Amino acid sequence: MNAPTGDALKSDHTEEAIARRLAGATQHSYLGDFVLGAVDGAVTTFAIVAGAAGAGLSGAVALVLGLANVLADGFSMAAGNFLRARSDQQLLEQFRRMEETHIDHIPEGEREEVRQIFKGKGFDGEVLDQIVQVITEDRKQWVNTMLTEEWGLRLELPSPWWAAAATMSAFVLAGLVPLVPLLLAPEQHANDSFALSSFLTGATFFGIGVTRGRTLGQHPIWSGLETLFIGGSAAAVAYVVGRLLHDFAGA
Repeated sequence: MNAPTGDALKSDHTEEAIARRLAGATQHSYLGDFVLGAVDGAVTTFAIVAGAAGAGLSGAVALVLGLANVLADGFSMAAGNFLRARSDQQLLEQFRRMEETHIDHIPEGEREEVRQIFKGKGFDGEVLDQIVQVITEDRKQWVNTMLTEEWGLRLELPSPWWAAAATMSAFVLAGLVPLVPLLLAPEQHANDSFALSSFLTGATFFGIGVTRGRTLGQHPIWSGLETLFIGGSAAAVAYVVGRLLHDFAGA
């Protein structure tokens, strides 16, 4: 990411700009869920097409396998992402209840924890006393401080439903791309549609990488090539395995 300079640097550090940036930093981005779903959808579905082409299977068989993969694996991945996000929420609530119990029963011990946390950051004397007093006067702030500083937990977590939806939609959209040539001509052999499927899948990998790079402030071309290389490597492995199985079976 290129660092801003001059007037751009000053405009990034106005009171309003800082407030917006700090508020945005606490919000979860679903880009990671979308990219993960898209890459996995394109890779696994193209792996079926590549394996079918290498094994000499018909386009109809490859199409059926590919569509089954898009629906079943997409749902499975979305469910896994849902459970991960839900588990993170439950863990946060478990620690929140624990800290609230500690504050109710051993408040002085919890105050001492706050004191030692900020003492470790270099505060001492009256300033340290004021920090402890301000934090412990607000119960919610007190609990939140313990969650972030003592346990290293994030307070703003993704919605399990949105995380699952982002993963599922990206998986299905990208996963259908390798199947487009088979949808247009299912009567052909998978090998006949392999070149077009490879091109479309490669373009999808590159597009995912460019989007990821621009969103994260990275060089979009290099990010696109990186994603293309990783996805293409997985697809190449699938094709080689299909080719070996084809030779082994003597088809």
